[in-house]
Amino acid sequence: MLFSELGLLPALETAVAGEGYVEPTPIQARAIPHVLAGRDLLGLAQTGTGKTAAFALPILQRLANQPPAGRQRPIRCLVLTPTRELAAQIDESFSTYGKHLPLRSFVIFGGVGMDAQKQALRSGMDILVATPGRLLDLAGQGLVELKALEVFVLDEADRMLDMGFIHDVRKVIRLLPRHRQTLFFSATMPPEAQELADQLLKNPQTVAVVPSATTAERIDQEVYFVEKADKRALLVDVLRDAGMRRVLVFSRTKHGANRIAEHLVKAGIGAEAIHGNKSQNARERALAGFKAGKTRVLVATDIAARGIDIDDVTHVVNFDIPEVPETYVHRIGRTARAGAAGMALSFCEADERLDWRNIEKLTRQEIPIVEGHPYESRVPFTSSSSSSPRALASPRPQPQSQPQSHTHGRRDLPSTGGGAKRRRRRGGRGRGAPASA
Repeated sequence: MLFSELGLLPALETAVAGEGYVEPTPIQARAIPHVLAGRDLLGLAQTGTGKTAAFALPILQRLANQPPAGRQRPIRCLVLTPTRELAAQIDESFSTYGKHLPLRSFVIFGGVGMDAQKQALRSGMDILVATPGRLLDLAGQGLVELKALEVFVLDEADRMLDMGFIHDVRKVIRLLPRHRQTLFFSATMPPEAQELADQLLKNPQTVAVVPSATTAERIDQEVYFVEKADKRALLVDVLRDAGMRRVLVFSRTKHGANRIAEHLVKAGIGAEAIHGNKSQNARERALAGFKAGKTRVLVATDIAARGIDIDDVTHVVNFDIPEVPETYVHRIGRTARAGAAGMALSFCEADERLDWRNIEKLTRQEIPIVEGHPYESRVPFTSSSSSSPRALASPRPQPQSQPQSHTHGRRDLPSTGGGAKRRRRRGGRGRGAPASA
């Protein structure tokens, strides 16, 4: 299917073609007709599948076809999203796709001054993209009027719940008119997200481009069992591989992200940290440097990284194993975007083995274990523990003075040396093999 077959306005087709897109992604091809028809939608899609365009394009068409009466610009579409970065990217998408239409969009989020946001709300807009906290702050000041709202989009719903925004989301929902079109997008569908969807949606169409809780097919995955104190040294070791050109490292905490980035810089590896304690300007500079290839490694917390849309992230590293299994799916979705290949490496310490087994259960995969690396854990994998891999770890070898070449499963990436020789179990190198029944 081509974009020209979706029934979009010529102005939208021109904008899409200007971005170099010819064929819609599966979520776009299946969702756009339903949204154009005015139906509520439940969209299940992993990050990097093109879901922003799946709702932005038909919303722009709807609003352009039905301009408001009078000179006022009431808010007719509200997109609610969990993070500043994702909100900014969604607003940018609306501006890009709608550049040939007489529509106005604006984004509001916390961490910056309110004055410009207040002025924009007073001036009026067709589309508002917002994070929950700042939206409620401004609504409390009487600056957000949603009586004319036609479309409500809840994006990254599962992550919104993971971050504890459920109460704020419910407060926002109470501000909405009863008669509206609602679009609900989520990468995974835990029970809490399903309950919220049931409350929001009326006779929805469901579009699931991949089974819930599966990981992207083009992502190779490996796990390293390592002791906590050795994780930073292991990270430096794997980064000797020149094929790891653009690497996103996930840290569980803000302080941890800072320490990882500082350690890498001391080792001569270009790195910056991004998290909620950083100013918006600092976060934007770090993202810009990473996108431009000036910074090789970006260390991020889950909140800061959610929704980051950066092309050609070659590797994702889970420095800390997430406690919520669905978070693993979100993290590794930062690579292998737009049809590219990608690689995900996970560093698992002894106390994280139960979390790792829960990830394998959720994703229905047995992910290859890298053995024989210089920092292999000496903690035995006891067979009595349900969290234990089905093998005994060999004693940790010392780093070799002449490390051998490896490519961390990326057969398309050249390696110019670095890292000790790795042995892989569970089907060898490459994508996680399906778990046995």
